[in-house]
Amino acid sequence: MNKTLSKIESYILYTIIFLVPITTLPISPNIFIVSKLAILVFGVILIFLLKAVRVIYSGKLEIKSSKFDLPVLLIIVAYLASAILRTPNKMEAFLLPGTATIMVASGLLYFLINQLSKENKKRVLPTLFFSGVAFSTITLLAFSGLLAKIPQLPAIMRSPAFTSEGGFLPSAIFLTVLIPIGISLILNEKNTVRKILLAVSSTVIVFGLVISVYNLIPGKPFSLKFPGFSTDWNIAIDALKDSPILGVGPGNYLTAFNRYRPLAFNKGELWAVKYSTARSFYLTVLTETGLLGTAGIIMLLLSLYQVVRQKLRDRHDKKWSFPLAPSVLSLTLSLTLLLFFPATLLTIAVIFILLASVTTVKKTTLNLTAEGVDKSQSRIASKLPALLISLPVITAMLWCGYHASRILSAEYTFNKGVNALAQNRALDTYNFMIKAINKNPQVDRYHSAYARVNLALANSIASKPQGEITDDDRGNITQLIQQAITEGKAAVALNPLRAGNWEMLGRIYQSIIPLAQGSDAFAVQTFRNAVTLDPINPSTRITLGGVYYEAGDFTNAVKVFELAVATKPDHANARYNLAFALREAGQLARAIAEMTNVLSLIDRTTNDYEVARQALEDMQEKKVTAEKEVAPTGENLIPPQEEQDPVLEPPIDLPEDSEPPKAPITPTPVEEGTESADEISPTVTPKPTS
Repeated sequence: MNKTLSKIESYILYTIIFLVPITTLPISPNIFIVSKLAILVFGVILIFLLKAVRVIYSGKLEIKSSKFDLPVLLIIVAYLASAILRTPNKMEAFLLPGTATIMVASGLLYFLINQLSKENKKRVLPTLFFSGVAFSTITLLAFSGLLAKIPQLPAIMRSPAFTSEGGFLPSAIFLTVLIPIGISLILNEKNTVRKILLAVSSTVIVFGLVISVYNLIPGKPFSLKFPGFSTDWNIAIDALKDSPILGVGPGNYLTAFNRYRPLAFNKGELWAVKYSTARSFYLTVLTETGLLGTAGIIMLLLSLYQVVRQKLRDRHDKKWSFPLAPSVLSLTLSLTLLLFFPATLLTIAVIFILLASVTTVKKTTLNLTAEGVDKSQSRIASKLPALLISLPVITAMLWCGYHASRILSAEYTFNKGVNALAQNRALDTYNFMIKAINKNPQVDRYHSAYARVNLALANSIASKPQGEITDDDRGNITQLIQQAITEGKAAVALNPLRAGNWEMLGRIYQSIIPLAQGSDAFAVQTFRNAVTLDPINPSTRITLGGVYYEAGDFTNAVKVFELAVATKPDHANARYNLAFALREAGQLARAIAEMTNVLSLIDRTTNDYEVARQALEDMQEKKVTAEKEVAPTGENLIPPQEEQDPVLEPPIDLPEDSEPPKAPITPTPVEEGTESADEISPTVTPKPTS
C-alpha cells in the first residue's frame, strides 16, 4: 500500500511538471494563467493528501531537507504575508494574476520533488524537457497556420502568434533554459534510437526558440517594449517608503506603477502603456514583497552560488554527472535572464523545479507510532501521533481545495458571461455575471463588468424616442443605473487604491449625466480620486476637465487641462482641450496660442491637423469679431463635450446612497486652485476627448 501511494505521488508530480507548460484551457478570460494555476494548485493539494494518508498508514514521516529549503520557505512566507496584509484585493494575489499562489504552489512543488527517491528524481528533468518539446511543437503549429485550420479551437489559439505561455518572451526564456538539459540527455543516452529521438526533440525546441526570438526582434509586432530600469527602480523605492517590509502586495504592481512612476516616464513613447510588472523580476519582487521577499531571493542566490562553487570543485574530481550539470546550468541561466526580463507562472515554476533537481538532500525519518501500546489496545491508538500530524494537513488541504474549487467555478461562470457578451446574448450575460458574483463576490473584475452591462441596458432603454418611454421604462432605467453604481462602488471598495476602478466608476457617473440629476458632481469627485492615484497620467485629467467643461465650469476645466499639459507638454489632445476651455473662459488669445501649439504637434497629413486648423481659424475669426464688438459666431467642432440636454424629462433622481465612496488618499482640491503645474502629486488616467 505504501509503495503504491508513493508511485501515485510520483506520477502526479510528473503530470504536473509536464502539463503546467502546455495547459491552456478556456475556463477563464485569461486561458494562460488560470488553467496553469489550476493544474499546479490541485496537483499539489492531491499530493499532500496522499502523503498524509501514507504517514497514517506507515506511522513514519520521512523528511528530506536541502540547502535551498530556508530561502524557499522565506519566499513562501513573504508572499503569503504580503498578500494577506498588503494586497487590497486578495483575489489579485491568489487568482489573477495570482502571484502569491504561483510562488507558494511552486515553492511547495520544490519541497515535494525533493521528497522523491533518487531514482524518481532523475525523471524530473526529462519530463520537463519533453513538455518543452510539446510546447515548442504547439508554437510551430500555430506559426505555420495549421492550428488556424481547426475551427473547434478558440479564436486565440488559432492565431499565428499563439504560444502556450501567451507570449514570445516567456516562451523564449523557457525554451532557452531547456537547451542544456536536452544536450545533457543526448550525451548521456547510450541507446542509438533514443539518442536520435532526443536529438530530433532538441531540434524541435531550437526551432521553437528561433521563432520566439524572431518575433521579439525590433520592428516586429511583439518586439520588447519595457520602461527603463530607472523607472522601475524609482517605483520600487517609492513603494518601499510606504511599506518597506512587505511592499505593495503580490499582484499589485500596477497600482504602484500608477502612483509612483516618475514624470520623466511621460517623455517616452510608452507613456500611455500600463505595466503590471517591472522589466526585471527582481525589481518586481522588491516592489511587491518589500525587503522580506527580497531577502529570500538574496539567500536563494547565495545558496546557489555556494552550490555552483562546490560543483566546479567536484568537476576536477570527476563527480559532475547527470542530472546536476544541466540543472545548474539551466537554473543559473534562468535566474540570470530574470535580471533583465519579467517572470511568468511558467518561469517561476521551472525555477523551483530546477532548484529541486540541483540540490542534494538529507533524509530524516520520524517514528510517529506510539510506543508501549498494549496489543489489546486498538491499532488506531498506536497511530495517534501520526493522526495528530496528518489530520491538520488533511483538513487544511480539503479547505484549500474547496475554496479553490469555488473560486475556479466562479471564474468559469464569469468566462461564460464574457463569451455570451461577445455573442450579443444580453440576458445570458446578465445572468452569468450575477452567478459569478454570487459565487465569489471578492473579484473587482466581476463587479466592473456587471456594472458596464447594467449601464449598457439602461442606455439602451433610454435611447427610445422620448414619447415611447413609459413609467415602467423609467423604473427599469433607475434600477439599472443604481445597480451599475452599486457594482462600480463594490469594485472600488475591493481595491480602493486602483486608479482604474475609480475611473470606471467615474465613467458610469459621467455617462448618466443626461439621465440623472447630481451625477455630474459625483463624476467630478470620482475622477479626482482617480487622478490622485495616477498623478502623471494626462488622459485622466483630460476626462476630469471634460466633466467640468460639460457642466459649464470653464474656470476649473482650464485648471485641470493646464495640469494635463504640465504632465505631458507634447500631448496634442491635452492642449487641444485646453484651447477650447480657454476660449469658453473668454481667454481667446491664450486659446489661439494653445491651438497653434496643437498644430505643431500633429502630422500635417492627418485629418486631426485639418480639424485643429479649422478650429484655430474659427478662434482667430472670433477674436477679430469680438474686437469689432460684433456678436460672436458659433463653431461646428466642440472638443470637450458641452453640457448635454437631458435624455429623460424630467431627469431621474438618484437614490441617497449613490454618492461615490470616500477617497483612499485625499485629493488636492482643484476647485480651490491650490494645484499647480509644479505640484503634481498622486492622481489618475483618462482618455482624450478630441
